[in-house]
Amino acid sequence: MSKIRIFALGGQNEVGKNMYVVEVDKNIYVFEAGLKHADDKLLGVDYIIPNYDYLKENKDRIKGLFITHGHDEQMGAISDMLVDLPDLKIYGGKFTLEIIKQDLEESGIKNANLIEIKAGKKIDFKTESVFPIQISHSIPDSYLYVLNTSDGSIVYSGNYLFDPSMMGPYSTDIGKLAYIGKQNVLCLMNESLYADKKGFTSPNHRSSALVREVIANNEGRLFFNIFENQIYRIQEVFDEISKTNRNVVIMGKALESIIFKGIELKYINFDRERILPINHVTDEGIIVIISNEREKPYSSLKRILRNSDKFVTLKDTDTIAMLSPLYAGSEITANRVFNKISKVGSKLIILSKKLLSPHASSEDIMLMINLMKPKYYFPIIGEYKDQVENALVAKMLNIPLDNIILNLNGEVATFIDGTLVDTMDKVPVEDILIDGKTAGDIGDLVLKDREMLSDSGIVIVNANIDKKTRTIVNGPNILSKGFIYVKDNIDIIKEAENIVQDILKENIKENYIDYNKLKLDIRDKLGKYFYKETESKPMIVIVVQEV
Repeated sequence: MSKIRIFALGGQNEVGKNMYVVEVDKNIYVFEAGLKHADDKLLGVDYIIPNYDYLKENKDRIKGLFITHGHDEQMGAISDMLVDLPDLKIYGGKFTLEIIKQDLEESGIKNANLIEIKAGKKIDFKTESVFPIQISHSIPDSYLYVLNTSDGSIVYSGNYLFDPSMMGPYSTDIGKLAYIGKQNVLCLMNESLYADKKGFTSPNHRSSALVREVIANNEGRLFFNIFENQIYRIQEVFDEISKTNRNVVIMGKALESIIFKGIELKYINFDRERILPINHVTDEGIIVIISNEREKPYSSLKRILRNSDKFVTLKDTDTIAMLSPLYAGSEITANRVFNKISKVGSKLIILSKKLLSPHASSEDIMLMINLMKPKYYFPIIGEYKDQVENALVAKMLNIPLDNIILNLNGEVATFIDGTLVDTMDKVPVEDILIDGKTAGDIGDLVLKDREMLSDSGIVIVNANIDKKTRTIVNGPNILSKGFIYVKDNIDIIKEAENIVQDILKENIKENYIDYNKLKLDIRDKLGKYFYKETESKPMIVIVVQEV
């Protein structure tokens, strides 16, 4: 008998940033280490990861990090975490580890402790064990994990759907799922993203027929925009291209690397000779596969649309087919891109509106519950409304409400000797905002500064003071960027300079200048003046120095 604690550092009431922790007595098992794409409001932020201070503080107790599949929402935070946890053992399937290796290489991280595991092969940790089972998703070698404890199994679903047509490295091992369900499943942690959608996700995730129609009806240059790690959908595109005599160009080193690695390892079936170098991107009838960079949605297309791509300029004879699904927070960016494509005159086809992503809808969820037969049910992965819908599905299958756990990030579900107890425990959680290659969180203050700059611009105040005579030898000068149009507001700038002149005279003493008080006075009085005249509050930067 044991004490088990389950909680999320990220992934609850949000899409992405998945990181779930299961503690069995003193041992810690971590499932996923994902990122979340920054929405349009987070100015300059590339992506967001969970705060993993709890793991840093308890690193000696961590038995391993288990990644279900190679998508950013599951493994995008690993390169950031390894800065603080370099000895962390990372478990995953073959293709999952290939994608993680590529991500770590781009981040300059070497000698990570990556451990390849196979579906159906138990990983033994003496008092507990972890058993991976292959499930169907949009990428090969996707696993569900079963953590076996003395009080029963904790099952972590990851992302999945049930589709008998998905075979080989995309198939679901129904037999092993049913076997686990015949044992003692203490708690099923089951994804929620599509819990409100009726029926099975399959066949509404299949894109082959739509892709076939687009290729058949558009003879000019054709662009397919797709997430780089949606290998199953890439294979669907390749299958339809194989039926034609058209060749392919892949834009983006990361996408090209993943596709070539997939072909090499026989996860992708396509004639590599038909993938041409980038200089063929202008060929008539060429099909171009283009992807988003993980932290900058539609960055590749935006670069092309502002005419800053050295290889591609869009023409009115081109067709752009969007196969990448929209995710929460990216709608504004997506619509801007769509509008710009239309202004160029290129034909825009938004296939993603007609397709579901390979996540579990309500019937998939019901089937998983029926296979697992859990005592307790923990909806995970998705907005809170999705978690509630997931809970309602479980209630329909007669799981008692008292046995359904609707927790947010940081809220701990505690089991003692196999029974859920109400301890009200919480683990501190927050977002870490990542900007470019900057290590660590950029912080709320930086974000507020960026928001202020975007809303009201910046005013720079400059003046030079003679070190010996304590007199003003230059300025004050005021430079405005993004605040007001200076030529139409000369009077405001002149009055602002007069205000600064008076403040300088008040604060310059014969033997001493209190620069802190000087700058506070300028910022206070100038800020009030600008707000009175313009009802705007620009950022005020003050540069006063002795010469």
